[in-house]
This record gives sequence, C-alpha cells and structure tokens, in this order.
Amino acid sequence: MAGETDLSTLLTQLTPEIGGQPYGFCSVSEQRFSQLPVRAVKGFYREAEGITIIVDMQDVKIYGLQAEGPFACITCKVHSSLDAVGMTAAMTDALTRADISANIIAGFYHDHIYVPWDKAQRAHQVLLELTCK
Repeated sequence: MAGETDLSTLLTQLTPEIGGQPYGFCSVSEQRFSQLPVRAVKGFYREAEGITIIVDMQDVKIYGLQAEGPFACITCKVHSSLDAVGMTAAMTDALTRADISANIIAGFYHDHIYVPWDKAQRAHQVLLELTCK
C-alpha cells in the first residue's frame, strides 16, 4: 500500500502520538552492537565512527551504555510515503520556531520525531497546530 504524498493531506492527518518511555541515542562498536539483544534496539544506523542506536533509557542502564538523552519519540500516525516532499521540513520548521530540537527517522509507514523528553508535550502541541493550518 503506497503512502500519502500530498503535503496538505499529510499535515491535516499527521496525528502525532507521544510514546510513553524515554530513549537514549548511543554510539557503539560493531562488536558491542552484536552483543545487544535485538529487542533492546529500537533503531540503528551505521556511521563511519560507529553504530548509532536508539535504546530505551532503562536498557541504557541495564547494558551499561553511554547515551545522549532522554528523548521522547513522537510518531506521526499518517502513512507517509518515502517520496513525500515537505512533511519533515514543515515539522522541523515549526519545532525550530518553538526552540525544540528534532531528530527525525523515517520508517516505511510513519515518521518518528525524537525530541528532548522535557519538551515532548510542547512539541506535541506544535505538531498538532500544523494539522489545523
């Protein structure tokens, strides 16, 4: 099923939802990454310097990882196409105006925005305001 590409539709149907647990971003070696259970890693990306992983803050402590965070994950429930143009720009522009950092990860079906844990409610409100324009 193809995702939505029309920017107006994407924004009016954004439906952002805040996840209930805090996450940390960590950089680990290939060896350390291979030692972690798959269920502990919410997402990852290989970079030249190491593997960036997103891990529940509880698992950061359990596995003795060094993390940046905590971050809240806001999932946009609209099924956005990977070919959609402007959705992430609109979201990051609105969050920038609210002085909220945003780290966006595009999944196959949805976009996920990681914002500082203590700014999650404000970020959620900012994203909801985009649905009314």
